[in-house]
Amino acid sequence: MSTAHQRLSSAAINHLHDSEPRWFAVHTRSKSEKFVQRMLAKKGIHAWVPLQRLMRRYTRSTRWVEKPLINAYIFVKITKEQYVPVLETENVSGFVKFSKNLIAIPETEIDLLKRITLEEGLDMEAVPGSLSEGDWVEIAAGNLMGLKGRIVKAQGKRKFQVELNYLFQSLLITVDAAFLEKTRLAIP
Repeated sequence: MSTAHQRLSSAAINHLHDSEPRWFAVHTRSKSEKFVQRMLAKKGIHAWVPLQRLMRRYTRSTRWVEKPLINAYIFVKITKEQYVPVLETENVSGFVKFSKNLIAIPETEIDLLKRITLEEGLDMEAVPGSLSEGDWVEIAAGNLMGLKGRIVKAQGKRKFQVELNYLFQSLLITVDAAFLEKTRLAIP
């Protein structure tokens, strides 16, 4: 295999298209999904936050509230030229990537999310079911983005204790599942 062919085969996949808008997931800062959606709309970028409407009971009242179906996520339908303006938007942490690949989300999956959000009163929590103890992961957002480690303990459905091999010591940190990406490669 030629060296040029090896470089091409190891290059990251990018599903952005010059003229055909495609759906992508974007990480936002916590509790800023609706704000980011408004900021993107001002830039003329099609953005959507799947919201679920829930009845909440408080001490003195009961009322309907809207909360994001997937915390710290927003979905954008963009072309290649809109990629940088999305990244430059306040409270955007970055695009959701799978093993460093920018993969478009099929329209059928977005339609499924839209159908789920139409179910009024359905209390649902999106949790990544593919993470478990022993999995090698990379932190995909926040100040620790890019660090790799191994899940050593699950703490409930959404938090994982990750062992990071750094500075010749093992550092144990607790990370929200939304910030973890499973990686195939074991860290030596």
